[in-house]
Amino acid sequence: MSVPGSRQPSPLPPASLRGAVDLSALKARATAAPPQHASAPAGAEAPAAASGAAPGAAGAIEVDEASFPELVQLSAQVPVVVALWAQYSPESQRVRDDLGPEVAAYGGRLAYATADIEAFPQLAQALAIQAVPTVIAFLKGQPIPLFQGAAATAQTRQLFDELLRVAEANGVTGTADGAPSAPASEPPLPPLHQEAFDALERGDLGAADAALTKALAENPADHDAKAALAQVHLVVRTQGLDQAEADNARELAAQTPDELEPQLVVADLDAAGGHVEDAFARLVGYISRNFGPEREAARLRLLELFEVVGPADPRVSAARQQLARALF
Repeated sequence: MSVPGSRQPSPLPPASLRGAVDLSALKARATAAPPQHASAPAGAEAPAAASGAAPGAAGAIEVDEASFPELVQLSAQVPVVVALWAQYSPESQRVRDDLGPEVAAYGGRLAYATADIEAFPQLAQALAIQAVPTVIAFLKGQPIPLFQGAAATAQTRQLFDELLRVAEANGVTGTADGAPSAPASEPPLPPLHQEAFDALERGDLGAADAALTKALAENPADHDAKAALAQVHLVVRTQGLDQAEADNARELAAQTPDELEPQLVVADLDAAGGHVEDAFARLVGYISRNFGPEREAARLRLLELFEVVGPADPRVSAARQQLARALF
């Protein structure tokens, strides 16, 4: 579900890896350079949105600082799956090579790119890549983490299917050869999910909250509703804060590290801005130093932020381990 007025792609469902990293600085630097064509295998057809790039079934875009602007442009037309690899990691090279045919099996509905993080370290730094292989996607210029390490074919297909559903919801329905793709048929949303979606489309966060809360009351195992509700709560808590208020909150949090409310506010700001590791670390640190009802409040907020990012995200897994150590 997307929040009206947001320019960001809708997040992937909870089964996938979610969370966006701010690449604005990298994009600004890359787009300031004169446009250059991405390298491509001979004979590969270039899509209209990225002249010179050779994505999808025909081959992979080799991403570097020169070709990165084209990848960003292409992701407005078709989702781009990017495998980050390095010469020192044979496993990353195997994942890089194995993903090519898997992406090609989608008949141009996905484009494929590879990035050597040793040759393009700025990308790895901007994405906070901790290890290779790591696979991400770009959609409308925004990165969406998919998985780290090796993944079974069934898992990658599930993630790619989810990525295409998100792309369609955000109006990205082209193909790597420039032709529009036929919309994939999918079952309608459950009634309460649809009610929440409609409420978000008209900007009624309260109604969306009510619909999702009702869906969870009827089915506590509704993971999609739980994740969407956590996102709605985060938007409600942060949307009214201007820059001055955010700066004041950060200053207060630094001055009073054991006051709960400033820590919650800054953790929300970090999570909403894509700095999820900072948000997690802040709350885990508070939990490790404090006890009583404030500690429990911080723990519950941390669990809600886990839902916003996605339980399968490796950053969530690492924070869960840190939380367990802080509690026990």
